[in-house]
Amino acid sequence: AYGFRHFATRLAAKRGDAAVILAGQAIRAVALGVVVTALAQAVLGGIGLAVSGVPYAALLTVVMIFTCLVQLGPLLVLVPSIIWLYWSGDTTWGTVLLVWSCVVGTMDNFIRPLLIRMGADLPMILILSGVIGGLVAFGMIGLFIGPVLLAVSWRLYDAWVNEAPPPPKDPDLVLEELSELNTRAAQDK
Repeated sequence: AYGFRHFATRLAAKRGDAAVILAGQAIRAVALGVVVTALAQAVLGGIGLAVSGVPYAALLTVVMIFTCLVQLGPLLVLVPSIIWLYWSGDTTWGTVLLVWSCVVGTMDNFIRPLLIRMGADLPMILILSGVIGGLVAFGMIGLFIGPVLLAVSWRLYDAWVNEAPPPPKDPDLVLEELSELNTRAAQDK
């Protein structure tokens, strides 16, 4: 990590170092968001399986952890369990698990971006765009690449824009200066 920071500092001084640090923060935040969200979904899904009386709930919870980590979600395990409950005639618990599965299956859409936001101080819309766009464009690896690329690009853009002095508040002043520059350029020819 230090070698990357040193190289980036040689390329772009403080901005390069800041970009590498931001990339590291974004990678850590996305990894933490993915793992914690997967564990939360799997544990809550496992609780639903155990409460509704599905056999081998612990084993199915372990499978659910894996499916959540690889971004397939908990419904790959929960839907067959719901079908089994209905098939076995236990419609009450089947309905309870169905409702519970709707909650557990959609919670990653809220928890993951919040966890990523905590780890990398970036606008939420940027994180959501990075996660969704990266996942669509590159698959599972895009879940990490998307937010990191957007985070670094955003920081570099922000530093570049804020480096210039702000424009004058009076637009007429800018137009007068431009007119004077054009007049001088015409006289010099």
